[in-house]
Amino acid sequence: MRQLPFLEAERRYSSSLNLLVSCVYAVPMAIIGHFNQFAARFGGSMVRGSSPLVSVVKLNGAIGMSSGIGRRSLNMASLEMPLRRAFGKRGVCAVALQINSPGGSPVQSSLIASRIRQLSDEKEIPVYAFTEDVAASGGYWLACSADEIYADPMSIVGSVGVIAATFGFPELLEKIGVERRVYAQGDNKSMLDPFKAENPDDVKRLLDLQKDIHEQFKAYIKSRRGDKLKGADKTLFNGDVWTGERAIKKGLVDGLGEMRSVMREKLGEKVRFMPVQRQGGWLQRRFGGADMMTGTNWSRDLIAAAEERALWARFGL
Repeated sequence: MRQLPFLEAERRYSSSLNLLVSCVYAVPMAIIGHFNQFAARFGGSMVRGSSPLVSVVKLNGAIGMSSGIGRRSLNMASLEMPLRRAFGKRGVCAVALQINSPGGSPVQSSLIASRIRQLSDEKEIPVYAFTEDVAASGGYWLACSADEIYADPMSIVGSVGVIAATFGFPELLEKIGVERRVYAQGDNKSMLDPFKAENPDDVKRLLDLQKDIHEQFKAYIKSRRGDKLKGADKTLFNGDVWTGERAIKKGLVDGLGEMRSVMREKLGEKVRFMPVQRQGGWLQRRFGGADMMTGTNWSRDLIAAAEERALWARFGL
């Protein structure tokens, strides 16, 4: 049935008006969002009356350790979605990393830090790191993914080095009457076997591997901190740690302060904070994992817990 001319004209007018209103609203909002992202890099909000939004990501715990009951380690698999949400939220003008980590896996440290930089560059959103009790070793690696690093005066910062620790039991089996049998292809497959006497060649290979990792660690920090670093390599990268107050003098951090105060100073009193949580199933949220239902991985979890406890204990925590 053919519509009357005046009804068809009214419909077209209504559609045009709706489109115009949408454009009038969307364009200024897009401009404000881009202005605030740009302004965040220079410490202020360029559009009065707006409320800058900061995504907050907690990086708490050892890096790359296996997860167990009540424990959630930091690794790329568990952080991919939270990081994407943090940078992808509409209107976000900065991302704040709250870091409390004694370190751990160098590979996972590198993967997480690289992903943070990729998202920051892609979205053109600045990143600020705030260290809590400790940002050491891999924890400091994560902090260096930020454009600026802030610490509490008593935070423990640094520990730029590589460490491996083990035990040796070369005479234990003989004393208790147990014969151990190992079958392997490859001369170095049983390198650093704790039930064999220490082999100097094995130790040299391990130290060579550690040296390679240490060089990668140093290169990343230099690429991120650049001319801010103050001191010779043998002072900054010898595995030593400093308080936040002393770390400023070394150029390892940019300033002292906690997240809310610093971000309000940069973005104004009306800045809003949006915590971004890591997701998990009900069992993981309630108990830290589902292994307790089967009991199959208790020994693995106990060992991992002991290793993580040792990492924190190195810094008196």
